[in-house]
Formats: sequence, structure tokens, C-alpha cells
Amino acid sequence: MTQTALSHTPESVGITTASANHVAAPVRQLLRLGVAGLAWLLAGLVTYAWPDLPGQPGSSLTADLAAVQVLIGALLLAAIPLRGRLGAAGRWFERNGPRLAGLAVLLTIWQVASSKTGYWKQPYVPGPQAIVEVYFKEYARLLDGIRSSLILLATGVGLGAAAGFLTGLATGWSRKVGYWTRPVLRYIGPVPATALIPVALFAFPSSFTAGVFLVALATWFSVAVLTWSGVESVPSEYYDVARTQGSSQWFLLLRVAVPAALPHVFVGLFMGLGSALSVLVVAEMVGVKSGLGYFLDWSQSWGAYGHLIAGLFLMALLFSLLTTALFKLRNKLVVGRKGDIQW
Repeated sequence: MTQTALSHTPESVGITTASANHVAAPVRQLLRLGVAGLAWLLAGLVTYAWPDLPGQPGSSLTADLAAVQVLIGALLLAAIPLRGRLGAAGRWFERNGPRLAGLAVLLTIWQVASSKTGYWKQPYVPGPQAIVEVYFKEYARLLDGIRSSLILLATGVGLGAAAGFLTGLATGWSRKVGYWTRPVLRYIGPVPATALIPVALFAFPSSFTAGVFLVALATWFSVAVLTWSGVESVPSEYYDVARTQGSSQWFLLLRVAVPAALPHVFVGLFMGLGSALSVLVVAEMVGVKSGLGYFLDWSQSWGAYGHLIAGLFLMALLFSLLTTALFKLRNKLVVGRKGDIQW
């Protein structure tokens, strides 16, 4: 009886549960990669074996797309026995296995509903191979659009962020400056930059400078308000400790206020970047006849819906990379803060 009772003590139950979890974890990892690999193999089979409807754009690339899908599935299945040797790549595959499987399912649904059955009204939603064809045929125009958009965005965001940081810093630090800048921030700042497009196109000598002004304005307001908030929220004890060491006003501003306000500054940059991206697209579609926004407007005007979807996908990828880069910069400059959102 004693031996039987000991076999069911909490300690033994905990050891058994831990062992079961230790065994179940690799099984779950295998299932993640296995399901993802099979999903991509099935997607390739559907793409190749199910004939496209007549006249579908990009049909010449159907077999190539199927081959790529099968290759992805084979690589995922091959990664199962090699996951321990792949290091960070193996862990990435294990962590994102369900997402990769979901992506394969979405592509299959898109393929069947568009180019295979025409359930989605054509030509408004062409198949995936039509989007791939656009990237092959229009890569020069797309690269030029990316270049134009990045130049306009970098110039506008750079100027707007610098002006917003200085405005917010001066507003939060000096009451005299804040007396004049706070009414501007409260009453003019909230005006949407897109509402000023007609004024900007009339007031500036070129559509590019008008676009730079609008993007800078959209960035300036968010950065200024959040920097102002960050400077005013710095605890007074920080300044008191620095003053006991004989620190000057410039030291308090640059070495105490600015570092303590950096988290707020980056929140303003995130918000400003989002607003700037929206203004960028609208400005390129309305007045600045270059960039990805102009490519979208041109595609819609000519009914080139494959080009339109391809441009949207490329724009989403580009803007996501820019946001990721900003988060990485935040993580490098602002350390020791728990609970911050990670991208």
C-alpha cells in the first residue's frame, strides 16, 4: 500500500507530466512542419492538375508556380529531420509552420476561386500567376516606383520628424516657446494633411515639393505632440539629481530630458510614419505623377487589376519593412523597457 501511495504523490505526477510535455513538444513541432509541407504540396497539385479557364492572364506561368509550391512543400518536409542542424532557420520554420500552412490554404482558395472556376468575378480578381506575371513584366516600372516613393517618403519623413522633434522639445521644455506653439499644435496640427493637397499643389513650385510638404506635415504633428508629452512627463527627481552634480541647463535638456523622452518620441515616429504613408499614396495618386501610388492609380484607370493587386502587395511589403526597421532602431536606442510592443 505504501509503495502504491508513493507512486501517486504530487512529485511523481509532476515528473510524469513534465516528461509527457517533453515528448509532446517535438511531436507538435513535427506536425507543424509536416502539415505545412503537405499543404504546399497540395497547393502545387491543385495549381498544376486543375486546368485554368480559357483566357486567364498568366496561364503560361501556371506550371512554374506549381513547381515553386511543390518545392516549398518538399523543403518543409525535408526540414523535419534536419531541424536540429538548421539552427535559427529551423526554429523559424517550427514557429511559423502554422502560418505557412495557412498561406498555402489561402493561395489554394484564391487559385480555385479565380483562375480555376471563375467564382470570383473576372477580371477583377485574377489568379496568383497573373500577379507573378506582372512582377516579371513590369519590374522596371515597379523598381522606379519604389525609388520615387522612397525618395519622397525619406525626404518628407526626415524633415517632418526633425521639425516635430524640435517643436515638441521646445514646447515641453520652455514655457515661453510653448505659449506660441501649443495653439498651433492644438488647432492646426489635427487638420488632415490630405485636406491640404489642393493648397499644397497651388502653393509649391512642383508636385514633388508639395508631396514632401504634405508628408512632412503628417509626420510633424505626431512627433511634436508625443515629444512634448515625453519631455513634460520626465520625473522632476531626474533633474534634481543632475542639478546636485552641478549640471547645466543644456546637460539637463540633452542628457536627461531627451533620453527619458525617447520612448514617447518613437511612439510619435510610429504614428507619424503611418500617417505619412497614407499621405504619400494619396499625394502620388492625385498630384505627384510617380511612385507606387501613381502606379496604383494608373492600373485602376486602365482596368489592369492584376497590376493593381501586384502594386498593393509590393506596397504592403515595403511599408512593413520600413516599420520593422523603425522598431529595430527603437530597440537599439531604447533599452531596459519591458512591455513595449514588439513587431
